[in-house]
Amino acid sequence: MYTREQASQIKKEFWTAFGNYMAPIQSAEGVRVNWLNYKTGLKNVYFRLDADKPYASVGIEISHPDEGIQELFFEQFQELKSILKSYLNEEWEWLLHTTDENGKTICRIYTQLNNVNVFNKNDWPALISFFKPRILALDEFWSDARYSFDSLK
Repeated sequence: MYTREQASQIKKEFWTAFGNYMAPIQSAEGVRVNWLNYKTGLKNVYFRLDADKPYASVGIEISHPDEGIQELFFEQFQELKSILKSYLNEEWEWLLHTTDENGKTICRIYTQLNNVNVFNKNDWPALISFFKPRILALDEFWSDARYSFDSLK
């Protein structure tokens, strides 16, 4: 069992390693990107990477405080569902209203990898192999799809 400080340090080491691994990779538009803190350009719309135990997840999170506006964003993503799937090459889970770890209502579109543990360094290659193609696919999708959200800004 790890102390809170040790757990925090191990997670920091993983995210630093992943960030360094991804740093040379440019976005679909040919610019440098902070892959760990991807900027969608839309307030309250995030691409989230999460690793813990016993799973890792990649997803789109809509966290607008107004649930009606959350729903509008979610519906716009649903309109683009087939395009998103064409970039991802897999089905993701779609949750209209769920709660995050802080009890806040959000919408999530995500996938997860089970039976991995960020605290086990032997799992890091699997985590990186899970995250990399999905965040790159989200970036490619977003370079085409973000204009569909202009009316919701």
